[in-house]
Amino acid sequence: MEFVILAVVIALVAVGAISGLVVSSRKKKQLPPTAPPSTPTITAPPAEPQVGEDAAETAEEPRRTIEEVGLPEAPATPVVIEDPVVEAPALDVPEPTAGRLVRLRARLARSQNSLGKGLLTLLSREHLDEDTWEEIEDTLLTADVGVAPTQELVDRLRERVKVLGTRTPDELRTLLREELLNLLGTDFDREVRTEGGETVPGVVMVVGVNGTGKTTTTGKLARVLVADGKSVVLGAADTFRAAAADQLQTWGERVGARTVRGPEGGDPASIAFDAVKEGIAEGADVVLIDTAGRLHTKTGLMDELGKVKRVVEKHGPLDEILLVLDATTGQNGLVQARVFAEVVDITGIVLTKLDGTAKGGIVIAVQRELGVPVKLVGLGEGADDLAPFEPEAFVDALIGD
Repeated sequence: MEFVILAVVIALVAVGAISGLVVSSRKKKQLPPTAPPSTPTITAPPAEPQVGEDAAETAEEPRRTIEEVGLPEAPATPVVIEDPVVEAPALDVPEPTAGRLVRLRARLARSQNSLGKGLLTLLSREHLDEDTWEEIEDTLLTADVGVAPTQELVDRLRERVKVLGTRTPDELRTLLREELLNLLGTDFDREVRTEGGETVPGVVMVVGVNGTGKTTTTGKLARVLVADGKSVVLGAADTFRAAAADQLQTWGERVGARTVRGPEGGDPASIAFDAVKEGIAEGADVVLIDTAGRLHTKTGLMDELGKVKRVVEKHGPLDEILLVLDATTGQNGLVQARVFAEVVDITGIVLTKLDGTAKGGIVIAVQRELGVPVKLVGLGEGADDLAPFEPEAFVDALIGD
């Protein structure tokens, strides 16, 4: 009996022990998580998302704490960022005009040699028969000297060669030089007048058809005047050709000349008037007015050119009206010259594109046609290739040394 009671007691103890173990295990599983440490660890925010290969490299980098990264230090003194200084573009310094044609003589000689050398070769023949004189006439006509000046020159050469008798090369060159100078006229006043009045600047109007280089000539003339120490205002009255005003303004900016302009298609006479008004206000020495490239076959456009002249003259008389002609156009250029001369009083001629052509005789022909002098010649595309016309230098280049 005692044995049975002892067995029951042992069994009860064993069951109690097992139940305690189970309860203890369940309590351990329900315990709250371990409390955080007293000093929290704060991680830095993730980097900005990257693209391509940089993204892969960034993703592999470990996240760092603030202690590891550190905070940026404030600068000791504030940084002052100054605005950049923009320097004004340097102005071009034009070449002095004195003797410019002499400096360009070699270029002129290359383009005119066929005329001068051709004449000297023909005159050097031992027997100057009628066929030779006809060849001399053809040479002069081909060079655009014109019919009347050619006949005059041939007649004088015939007479002087007969008197001279024996003809050495030097004598022929001297003879031809004298006769060409006689045709060109050495007594013309070839100075571009820009004096103006006491309160009004000198005013020069530049006219001509499209394609003669009129706007470019106006810009180059501004350089000539600046090189001679004058202040210039430009009037962009060619409002019908696209970008003409921009082209003229670019020329002016190179030498410090201001350009007065208006809207494209605006009234040319109004712009010309404003340009002279601005020149008076600024105390400028000269105002150059570039007019539209009038077609000589359109009477309406020619009438408008006359209007520009009349409006400008409300400020005072014009000092110069320069007609720009392309030296390569020959007799067509003479037709243009006649029509312009009927509308405005041409006071001087500018011959452009005289380089690259053997038609230098147009200088003689146009002077004879209009009775006004060639005052300027263009001998190239360079900015300083516009030169005052000097008959002696021109003839020397024509016939060579």
